Amino acid sequence: MTKKIARKPSWNWIAIAAAATAAFLPPPAPAQTAAPATVTIQADAPGTKISPDLFGIFFEDINYAADGGLYAELVQNRSFEYSAADHNGWNSLTSWELVTRGGGKGAVKVETADPLNAENPHYAVVTVEDGGSGVGLMNSGFDGIPLKSGELYDVSFFARQTAGQPALLDVRLESRSGLLYGEAKFSGLTKDWAKYTATIQGAEDADARLVILISGAGTFCLDTVSLFPQKTFHNRPNGMRADLAQVIADLHPKFVRFPGGCLAHGYGLGNIYRWKNTIGPIEQRKEQFNIWHYHQSVGLGYFEYFQFCEDIGARPLPVLAAGVCCQNSPGGQHGIPMDQMQDYVQDILDLVEYANGPADSAWGARRAASGHPAPFHLEYLGVGNEDAQTPEFGVRFKMIYDAVKAKHPDITVVGTVGPSPSGSDFNEGWKFANDLGVDIVDEHYYQKPDWFLSNMERYDSYNRAGTKVYVGEYASWGNSLFNALAEAAYMTSLERNGDVVRMASYAPLLGREHHMQWHPNLIYFDNTRVSPSVNYYAQQLFSLNQGDVYLPTTVSSASSGSHRSGFLLGTWDTQAQFAGVKVTSGSKTLLDEPFAGDANNWTPESGQWSVSQGVYVQSADGQPAISRLATVIDQPNYELTLRARKTGGQEGFLIGFGATAADSYYWWNIGGWGNSQHAVEKTSEGTKGLVGTPAPGTIEMNRWYDIKIKVAGPQIKCYLDGVLIHQMRGVDNAGKPGLAASCVKDAKTGDVIIKLVNATATAMQPQVNLPGLGRINPAAAKTVLTGNPKGEDSFENPRNILPQTSEFTAGESFVCDAPAYSFTVIRMKTR
Repeated sequence: MTKKIARKPSWNWIAIAAAATAAFLPPPAPAQTAAPATVTIQADAPGTKISPDLFGIFFEDINYAADGGLYAELVQNRSFEYSAADHNGWNSLTSWELVTRGGGKGAVKVETADPLNAENPHYAVVTVEDGGSGVGLMNSGFDGIPLKSGELYDVSFFARQTAGQPALLDVRLESRSGLLYGEAKFSGLTKDWAKYTATIQGAEDADARLVILISGAGTFCLDTVSLFPQKTFHNRPNGMRADLAQVIADLHPKFVRFPGGCLAHGYGLGNIYRWKNTIGPIEQRKEQFNIWHYHQSVGLGYFEYFQFCEDIGARPLPVLAAGVCCQNSPGGQHGIPMDQMQDYVQDILDLVEYANGPADSAWGARRAASGHPAPFHLEYLGVGNEDAQTPEFGVRFKMIYDAVKAKHPDITVVGTVGPSPSGSDFNEGWKFANDLGVDIVDEHYYQKPDWFLSNMERYDSYNRAGTKVYVGEYASWGNSLFNALAEAAYMTSLERNGDVVRMASYAPLLGREHHMQWHPNLIYFDNTRVSPSVNYYAQQLFSLNQGDVYLPTTVSSASSGSHRSGFLLGTWDTQAQFAGVKVTSGSKTLLDEPFAGDANNWTPESGQWSVSQGVYVQSADGQPAISRLATVIDQPNYELTLRARKTGGQEGFLIGFGATAADSYYWWNIGGWGNSQHAVEKTSEGTKGLVGTPAPGTIEMNRWYDIKIKVAGPQIKCYLDGVLIHQMRGVDNAGKPGLAASCVKDAKTGDVIIKLVNATATAMQPQVNLPGLGRINPAAAKTVLTGNPKGEDSFENPRNILPQTSEFTAGESFVCDAPAYSFTVIRMKTR
């Protein structure tokens, strides 16, 4: 199970994830001879209306995504609020150092006796004994302060002088060696706090410093020292880093989820993210450490998030804690005391008013005071993130949900079903959401690429009339082209199920070089460079080519390679009996095992196996106890049937199929997880993961069960006593998922958009048929993302794999190349 939790930065999770990724990537095999395939699209069908907000982005302040990242502030620890609680080794002078020049003497310390305000308690006190050529402070920013030649930078700070003669303050932009680029001088400091501002022109330097020098003896107090580029995204004051924000905007997301993630529900009750602490003048915002164990200035606060959404044309999706902290906090999940919950609920209602209320309402006025009198048009509200489904969570979530729906029935509430695509939190979360009638729930999964290729039918069987789905966080473990293709193939299934899946967003969005707590990410950056991953371009192709109607699409392809499949029987801490093992393909019997007298066709690997009266008996404990069938079939379509009975132990049966090696196979785990559920698992090179969605269920003692597993190419169906339990898409024995395809129509333009994903080493030339398409402009556009499956885009090898667009002649029927390891988008105009 993979989930995002607060982890100590010393843990090398990036290396672990990279190693895991390498194990699941295919070899960069050369393309084989093009294989035929047919894609049939019912172009004249009414189709299925899909969500207009299907593909968006998720921003969380992880990997220094905000301070030192998207937020354009260049001074680190500007308010002297850093502490050891944020990060081991930090203190309130982190990123600052005392400067003495020309014989100057002085000292610096941080005090709290007479702060600028209660929310900003720390400030620096510089005591100058001898001014010399200057005594003061120098800030090194986030791995240096990047400046650009000719651009303007706004300097601001709060200061007062509590002792000594009137002095001059010189604020300077310098090189690391002390070369002056520009400066602004200030005089007339008083004993009262006051704000000082200036504009300084920069020079080209990726590693500059901000220096404040004091020329006279005395005692001086400084707070909220800021250096901000005037050139921000859309030139917003207190805005976003222009180049990084533009790369995000170029995704054309339909929504932005913010500010987390785990960040929202915090590391303990005192660390829950409170939106009211993040608005208003920056010196009045309440800073704190975050769950990822570094500091957040909340300069990038709720006003800036809403404004950024508006600037890029995306709907805002703020996420607030559901009245509980993260279950991975010290001591586990805790709920806000019930006598404080009404105030917390009111905070959430106030947020809706802040976003949507008129400028003369209490909280609408606070928005207007920040420069935005018009509403932000909030439609979605997330409540909770990956929360354990405890009574503490349930009671508090319902309080919030009921209050929001009572006062703002038009707001769509997004709930949560835990951190994983299955398990108890997932199952209980869905039951809770269905019982309450929650609008949408947020599913999360970080899995290997094979999981995405094997779970493309995940949402086909979801209730079309019930609670909808937001896939709020997902990624395969890596940033190679193959990872991107696995995700793209999966995204075709999200389009196919766009009536159930309302929204989806890759996660995390940003990763700052050398400062990451999580990997992989969609976009990497440092002070001067932005490096989108290959995954970014796959996401972008979906975002740029969204439609509002899904047209029925079917794919048929010729089989390639071997379909050899082995079988096994097993148990887990359980004793059981098996009988009547049979494999058929149509009317042909491929295997019929009566267990008459011996089991010479079977090879026990663990456990205690014997034959007794036509029954194959496993009588020992074991995790697992396994016996393999020596017979191997070479057939893509078959049925495995047998009977099984539990005679002792804790769980049920393990029925293995699709085995290509000792460490590569599927098994149906019936009555697993403490005899609580059934699920199909796939082991690839010894690493096991779930395929499809588990189903609750138990196995009774001393009862015979009829078991059937039906395999038809990539399709897998599992039946227990004649009842269909699982239906999913697997991969063939060579690890190839075949061709994935989807087709959507943009009702406004009439454009028909086809997406083809070939995640195999075999080039394909599918025949694409669109019966009923009608009038079409044959001049179409084709965009292809392809290359080495292990290839990545990185700082060292930027823009290595990029989409390439060319003209293409289309019609109601045409042949299209789908190169090995490729994602192809064809856009046709019908008007």
